[in-house]
Amino acid sequence: MTPPVRLSIVVPVRNEEGNVVPLHTEVSHALQGTGWHYELILVDDGSTDATFDRLSELATGDSGVRVIRLRRNYGQTTALQAGIDAAAGDVIVTMDGDRQNDPADIPRLLRKLDEGFDAVLGVRRQRQDGLLLRRLPSLCGNLLIRTVSGVNVADLGCAMKAVRTDFLRELDLYGEMHRYLAVLLHVAGARWVELDTHHRPRTAGKTKYGLDRTLRVLLDLITVSYLIHWSTSPMRLFGRFGVTAGAVALISGAGTLLMKFRGTDMTGNPLLLLTVLSVFAMLQLFTLGILGEVCSRIHHLSRRRPSYAVRETRNFTTRPGVLRLDDAA
Repeated sequence: MTPPVRLSIVVPVRNEEGNVVPLHTEVSHALQGTGWHYELILVDDGSTDATFDRLSELATGDSGVRVIRLRRNYGQTTALQAGIDAAAGDVIVTMDGDRQNDPADIPRLLRKLDEGFDAVLGVRRQRQDGLLLRRLPSLCGNLLIRTVSGVNVADLGCAMKAVRTDFLRELDLYGEMHRYLAVLLHVAGARWVELDTHHRPRTAGKTKYGLDRTLRVLLDLITVSYLIHWSTSPMRLFGRFGVTAGAVALISGAGTLLMKFRGTDMTGNPLLLLTVLSVFAMLQLFTLGILGEVCSRIHHLSRRRPSYAVRETRNFTTRPGVLRLDDAA
């Protein structure tokens, strides 16, 4: 009888036809003899090369390889969410599909996790990327995110992580949120520790990252900051601004009346305009707070819907919580 899967390794890939086969070999070698019964979930995020053909061949030769093919390119975060939704293991290890993460680090992460932690976060101490396009933006981004979030994580961009599945299932990943996974785990109350991991130069394929990702990351940082501090009670945020606008309206209105009583002409009076503007701003901010509270309640009570669609799969069987299929594979 086949033992139950204890470990799920989730790897989003896109146009990595030269990497997926060596990656499978390295993962198999790394976990051989560890006692962990695992599955390797490879999520094809809309590849346009022969990546899916290579993945299908791997699935044919190894029943432990699960393949998810998304209908189109949704982005790494959504592909990662699809893999998490499909995972059957009690522990999920995430890693990139470009083979810059070293699968030999997986047993080390698992041993650290067994010390009583909920998550082990990889740290790339010796990065093998270009300085201008990869390392420098990553350094600045890590500093900014640590400052805004207050979570002191050394390397937020490292995809190599081992996390207990129940924590990942609590999270909704979208946009570029995979970069904030450590922050979201911290907010969820996970006990985490960092562990140095090996980082290798890319040997096949082309990088999917450039400076254009910086704006997306910064915009998502605003979202993460909101989720950390205000998502459960938006009125606290908008109400503060509303009260401030109301105080400005009260002070400027009093000044306007005082000037009126002294015979000052009110035509074009800036204090009068400021009073009107502040009153409208106060009403709008309180309205936004109420709407935010309603949306927050709806979000927490509603059934979560996936942000992706699956075209076909390999080696999957129906199980609770698995990804939403086209009922074809």
